[in-house]
Amino acid sequence: MTTTLSERVSQSAFDGSMLRVVLLMDLHEGRQQEFFEAYEKLRDDIASVPGHISDQLCQSFENPSQWLITSEWESAPQYLAWVNSEHHAQQVKPLGACARAMRPLKFTVLRETGRGYRQASRPATARLQPVPRLGAGIVRHALTFTVKPGSEKQVAEILSSYASPAARVDDHTRLCRTSLFMHGNRVVRTVEVQGDLMAALRHVSEQPEVRAVEEAINPYLEQDRDLGDPESARMFFMRAALPAVHHIAAEEPDSADVSRHALFYPAKPGCGAALAKFLARQDEAAAHVPASPVRSSSIFQRDDIVVRLIDVSGPFDAEPTATLGASNPRKAAVLERLMAAPGGRARAARHTMNLITDRRAPAQS
Repeated sequence: MTTTLSERVSQSAFDGSMLRVVLLMDLHEGRQQEFFEAYEKLRDDIASVPGHISDQLCQSFENPSQWLITSEWESAPQYLAWVNSEHHAQQVKPLGACARAMRPLKFTVLRETGRGYRQASRPATARLQPVPRLGAGIVRHALTFTVKPGSEKQVAEILSSYASPAARVDDHTRLCRTSLFMHGNRVVRTVEVQGDLMAALRHVSEQPEVRAVEEAINPYLEQDRDLGDPESARMFFMRAALPAVHHIAAEEPDSADVSRHALFYPAKPGCGAALAKFLARQDEAAAHVPASPVRSSSIFQRDDIVVRLIDVSGPFDAEPTATLGASNPRKAAVLERLMAAPGGRARAARHTMNLITDRRAPAQS
């Protein structure tokens, strides 16, 4: 059956839809009042963030240690710009100190009833998502961090030599694929999870072989961390998070000659979201070309760091414009203007990251 382009885009932060964010929190015993007071001090500051519409603080009537914060945003990029900022990291420190566990969930809004008052109180730019998205139940996420210049070879050897953790997390969650790349001294690790992303990340972090690798690269990191200190570890991984903002897949199933690659696009200051959106639109346009070698594309963006993960059929350099994400010289010039890289025409080879390891979980029996 032929699928439409909208059905092949299983994730996008760029369709203008409103975003509903739900943060589930389990507090340390006796910290409820401290948490409430910290939230009271922050809420006016958070309400002034561009794109923020409203939020609610809720406490479980069954268990006073369980809290829920829901917030509504005009669009995903506005929320991501805030949640990925250093200002946000400092804002939420007092809240995080009170929590035993936190689980953020993000939803675009498709339909709602009783919209009279709510619709009147929203900005005119806040829109509902037009149609449901389809997908295979895969959640994509990435982490990025830098290592000390000159340590790249040692870090690559450490990161490529670990034993893969068990793919099965629980009855509902499975680690499907982990791909790790480097570009200069920047490391990018992407993961694909079927089920609960947070459960899978916790599962991986608890494995002895993974913890040994993380400890081994600690001396080489540009940003210090102490994995034995929960707050230090939480802040490091918060800053390292590189969210997926767009994913599109080809209509036909993958063939045997498909290989995985990643390209790194450093954006000019303040142009990260615009660059990621440009690449997403280019990939959507390329999906109309049956002969395109790009079988799927996932775009990850945080601030001015943009990474495009692509699965390519055939030789990677056979069609460099397609692998770069710019369909013609004019589009390549637009891409060049958005990037902070040195002058000269954009080339796929210049942005290609070095593959360190790409591991798929064995097929389920």
